Amino acid sequence: MVVALLMMLGLWLLLKRTRVGLVIQAALTHPEAVEALGHNVPRVFMTVFGVGTGLAGLAGVIGGSTFVTEPAMAATVGSVIFVVVVVGGMGSLGGAFLASILIGVVQTFAVAFDYSALMLLQSLGLATSQAMQNNSVLKLTLSQVAPILPYLFLVLILIFRPKGLLGTRES
Repeated sequence: MVVALLMMLGLWLLLKRTRVGLVIQAALTHPEAVEALGHNVPRVFMTVFGVGTGLAGLAGVIGGSTFVTEPAMAATVGSVIFVVVVVGGMGSLGGAFLASILIGVVQTFAVAFDYSALMLLQSLGLATSQAMQNNSVLKLTLSQVAPILPYLFLVLILIFRPKGLLGTRES
């Protein structure tokens, strides 16, 4: 966690507080103007790609000790990473960090609280019929639904805030 925070802080400082970050951001939105100022835009993009692959390699080293490392890792982790990026907001570093923390906390608490809707109704003192007690949907516990919660969160974000949590409106 500390290495991830340091990576994010360093990347944020690089992009927001240095001349290099200014050139990178300008090259993304106005490549002709950046080239007219004397910067080699293809080299900027190549450097950004190289740094990105280096950060992905560092993330793989960190994640390799946490997750099972196998050739099909993208099938298990890739979809959640996609959800994090979209929920946080495309191109928003802080949004991706916030979304990853939020989704991790939601999944962790969903597994920790092993309650179902039927148990909730019974604990509130409401009478439940035999048909309700046999209903398989009401018997589903929160820990059984935990793997799909990020995707439900993604749908809610896309409905109510299509640009993501910290995404900005393009003009």
